[in-house]
Amino acid sequence: MAVEYRWSGWIGICDEHRIVRSMPRRGGTPDNSRAEGFFGRLKVEFFYGRGWNDASMGEFIEMLDAYLVWYRDGRRKSDLGYKSPMQYRRNLGFVA
Repeated sequence: MAVEYRWSGWIGICDEHRIVRSMPRRGGTPDNSRAEGFFGRLKVEFFYGRGWNDASMGEFIEMLDAYLVWYRDGRRKSDLGYKSPMQYRRNLGFVA
């Protein structure tokens, strides 16, 4: 288990806001691999290499929102047949 998820402050915040923490059994994280992959990609494509010292929280949120819209609607993925996630879902009939 990752130490940051067991930090007592984090556990207290989750408990206070009635957030259920999802943690796999030791050594078993297949349900988490896609999320880990996404957050790794987010850090590489969005976060690293930028100077964030002068960005306000509002600016950061706007930039993150724009990145997420691009990731969903514009970013082509080879494992989706070089379609964006939204195009892929539309082709499957999951999106109107």
